[in-house]
Amino acid sequence: MPPDDRLAALLEPTTTALLTVECQRGVVGEESALPELAKEARESGALERVAALAEAAHAAGVQVMHAVAERRPDGRGANHNARLFRAAGRLPVQQLTGTDAVRIADPVPVAEEDLVVRRLHGLSPLAGTDVDALLRNLGIRTLVVTGVSANVAIPNAVFDAVNLGYTAVVPADAIAGVPADYTPAMVSNTLALVSTVTTAGDVIRHWKS
Repeated sequence: MPPDDRLAALLEPTTTALLTVECQRGVVGEESALPELAKEARESGALERVAALAEAAHAAGVQVMHAVAERRPDGRGANHNARLFRAAGRLPVQQLTGTDAVRIADPVPVAEEDLVVRRLHGLSPLAGTDVDALLRNLGIRTLVVTGVSANVAIPNAVFDAVNLGYTAVVPADAIAGVPADYTPAMVSNTLALVSTVTTAGDVIRHWKS
């Protein structure tokens, strides 16, 4: 099967879901806890492309799922077993349940039929969350992974999706990490081995057709 036909088959709307990872105000918004990451997500155009993918998914009937990382104000149940978690606990903006920090950031559209899955622990949008059960109940076989960060959550999501039997599709221009040159290196040397790497434009083109 030619590559373009194979991608079209993978992106069949009835069996595909678009996953946005940590595209929340406290991460990629203007009041981000991680301003360097937020700046890269916006200036690279990655966040705009996530928004375009979500809009196209809504139009094509593709299920959209937003994975949000948050914590309780008392921190109960949160991880403390890695440097990343300890550093996050000291940041001036906290991803607290119920606050603006955990709302989906502009310009990413959220429709009534979208699913929002929140996690209070860990590094992965899939492991230990409702994502897998929801996707299986919807008959999803392909997961299009977008968002941040290319350093941690995105590879976690891709690896877990593959381990659970899904086909992962990564629009490489719709993810971001820091430093800027880390993302393409990680995509080429890691994600390309376990997922179908493409562009946001190609995904949108297939959904529109």
